[in-house]
Formats: sequence, C-alpha cells, structure tokens
Amino acid sequence: MMILSGDKPRSLVLSVLLAAVFLALAFAPFLFPGSKPLNVAAKICIFALLVASYDLLLGYTGIVSFAHTMFFGIGSYGVALALFNYGPSWTMIVLGVLIALPLAAVLALAIGLFSLRVQAIFFSMVTLAVASAFAVLASQLSWLTGGEDGRSFQVPPALRPGNRLFEGEIFGVALNGRVVSYYLVFVACLVLFLLLLRIVNSPFGRVLLAIRENPFRAEALGYRIVVHRTLANVIAALIAAAAGALNAIWLHYTGPETSLSFSIMLDILVMVVIGGMGTMYGAVLGAALYILAQNYLQALMGSVSSAAASAGLPLVPGLFHPDRWLLWLGILFILSVRFFPTGIVGRLRQRATKA
Repeated sequence: MMILSGDKPRSLVLSVLLAAVFLALAFAPFLFPGSKPLNVAAKICIFALLVASYDLLLGYTGIVSFAHTMFFGIGSYGVALALFNYGPSWTMIVLGVLIALPLAAVLALAIGLFSLRVQAIFFSMVTLAVASAFAVLASQLSWLTGGEDGRSFQVPPALRPGNRLFEGEIFGVALNGRVVSYYLVFVACLVLFLLLLRIVNSPFGRVLLAIRENPFRAEALGYRIVVHRTLANVIAALIAAAAGALNAIWLHYTGPETSLSFSIMLDILVMVVIGGMGTMYGAVLGAALYILAQNYLQALMGSVSSAAASAGLPLVPGLFHPDRWLLWLGILFILSVRFFPTGIVGRLRQRATKA
C-alpha cells in the first residue's frame, strides 16, 4: 500500500486552489503577520481536519451523526483538564491525549454497535441525545470542567507567546511560542488529513462507498456493514478528538461554547456541503472559505457600506450594513448549494471530466 494516497485532485483548477491554500497555511506566520490572521489560519487547519473526519461518516459512509462535536469536546477537555490540574508540561499533553482518544473510541464503538444495526435516522437521534447529554454534563460538573466558564490553563513554556527560540527575526517575524504552536497545529493536522486520505482510498474506503451506495448489495456480497460503519465511526471520533486537543492547545482554553456547542456541528455540516461530500479535498476548501467569511465578511461589508454612503448611493449602505453579515453569509450558502450541488470539488471535477 502507498504511504500517501493515490487520489489526485483530477482538476487543474482544484489543484491550484489546494496548492494556494496549502502554501498560505504553511507560510501564514510570514505572509499574514498579526494575531488575528494567525488565529484564522490555525482555525482553518483545525476545522479542515474536523470536517474531513466528519466527511468520512457523511460523505463516504452515508450516515449522519450529531455527536461529532462531543468527540471534539472530549479531546479538548482531555488536554485542558490534564494541563489545568497537573501543570503545563508536555507529559500532561500526552496524558490528556492518551485519556481522550480511548474514551472517544469506546463511546463511538458503543454508539455504533448499539444503533447502527437499524435505520440511519435512529443512529442520528441516538447521537443527538448522547451529544446533548454530554454537553449538559460538561456545563453542570463545574468542579471538574469549570461549567459554563470552561477552563483556562497554561501550556508548556515552548508554546507560550513570550518564549522566543532565538533573538532576531525572520522576514520580520519573531519565532516565538505562538509560531511554534501554530506549526504544531499545522503539521499535526496535515499528517492526520493525509492519514484520512489514505484510509478513504484504501480497500476499506471502497467498501464504505459501496455500503453508502447500496447497503443491501454490499451485505449480499459478504461485507459486514455494521462492522464497517462502526469502524468508520470510531476512526472519525479519534480524528475529531485529536482536532479538539489541538484546538485546546491553540486557544489555551476550553469550554462548552468552543468545543461542545451545537452551532459548531452546524458549521461542520455547512463546510462539508460547500466543499463537497465524499471528496476529502472539499473539507479543506469548505473550511477555508467558511472561516474566512466568518472572520472577514463583516469587515468587507463595512467597507462597501461606507464607500456606498460616501458616494451617495441609495439603499446600498443599509443593504451592506455590517450587522447583516449573517444574512449575506446565508445567501452565499444558498447560492453555493444552488450552483454547486455536489460542492466545489465535485463541480470542478465534473468540469474537468467534460473537458
């Protein structure tokens, strides 16, 4: 088996877009100096991995889970509580990950074996109930999790903004702990994404696609669909928990709103649809576009509104008022679904095939 996946983008435009996103993220500290751009870049890395892990379920296996943020929260809380209770060290990060990943795997295994034997809608309802219960527990067990306030914690000295690897700067950027933290997130997300890409292009991934298309025929051919679906659920949970751990390390904080909120689940669904289900590459483009819109669309609309007001144009300043950015984000999502029903990646591959 190949170490790297043999699944090429199969579209020149898609290859260019993916290369642009990769280069922008790889050199983000030097290309986009400042705390906000770096935070946006780190969030894109984390959510690209999180969305890719969810695409393994939705796009490749054909099952809808509402518990993905629960696994994301398990990884986040695992690292956060280890660092908060036992001190900022690399050992505690490893301990938190070693506790969170098996817990996520066991829960995913239990949910899968319990509910994947029946209709997919039952599985969705079970995951929604379990995720809601977990979110309530995280909010109520304030002695452990900090409740609604969450937990802030210190990270190892090498990851702190005040720490510098050496005096001086490279291309005007000081190599401090924040830059080290970013590259820790970037490299970890890249490795895990390539692992997911390898999985979906393996024989196991081909079986998942067969189960998605026709579970009865796949079962008639001798494949145990419950086993394969459950294993996919466990793999997706492990990757989501790893993304949660990276998110906690980056933010130096975890709480219900940053790791367990149902709005995060909705964001994941939107990113999967925008990028293209069952493509993996769509997770990268979907996360990049959506997070950039979340962070910069309001400022862009403010500039348009101010320019229109200065020019004396009627209606336009109010229409593009910054407070209406969510409305325009929703409109952009509707347009993307209308004109890209198979997502950006699916549409680009269709055009490349026709050409």
